[in-house]
Amino acid sequence: MTLSHTGSIASGLALALSCGAAQAQPAAPSGKPMMTLEMPATPDPARVTLDPRTTALVVLDFVEDICNVQPSCKGQMLPAMIPFLERVRKAGLVVAYGTREQNMTKWLKEVAPASGDIKIINTAQDRFYNTDLDKVLKAKGVKTLIMVGWKVSGSVTYTSVGAIARDYTVVIPMDTTSTASSYETTIGFYNALNSGNANLANEPLKPKAVTLTRTDMIAFQ
Repeated sequence: MTLSHTGSIASGLALALSCGAAQAQPAAPSGKPMMTLEMPATPDPARVTLDPRTTALVVLDFVEDICNVQPSCKGQMLPAMIPFLERVRKAGLVVAYGTREQNMTKWLKEVAPASGDIKIINTAQDRFYNTDLDKVLKAKGVKTLIMVGWKVSGSVTYTSVGAIARDYTVVIPMDTTSTASSYETTIGFYNALNSGNANLANEPLKPKAVTLTRTDMIAFQ
């Protein structure tokens, strides 16, 4: 099943950040010092138990064109994703994959779609916007989404926003997503938690919000 998609969501968050503390910044062209802000610490991952009958896995951009040039994709994300995907399939979850059309045949073979998985062709970030993804998932009784893939400050955050707007609860395993820098990764996790029904305390499975977890802290029951 393949769904197509257009549209985009604008975003942005400019913060001065170093290990959770504000740092001195160079002067702006006007001669006045730039404002600095302290980034809230990323909360510890929460342990969650999910019902496989009402949970789906959404896999975003685990593709060659991205992962071949992003060390954290193959070095961090893929080793966590391989055994987790095996557990997901054994538990019988619905699985959906989303990427741009030119990458739809370039999924990393270790985590590639299986027959019957949902496939979403997108032209922007949010895989829900202007597609039938919501309709397909709700028809299968899905209420909770696990989102994995590249990258947390991009498609993972924006698709989670689209999901929350459509009444889903979202779970993001922190070891299955990343960015090109620790700075951007931290901002991505903060933005995800602060979206929709904000969950900055990382309350496990807060409805219509994001919970940060880790693959070894997810149980299916």
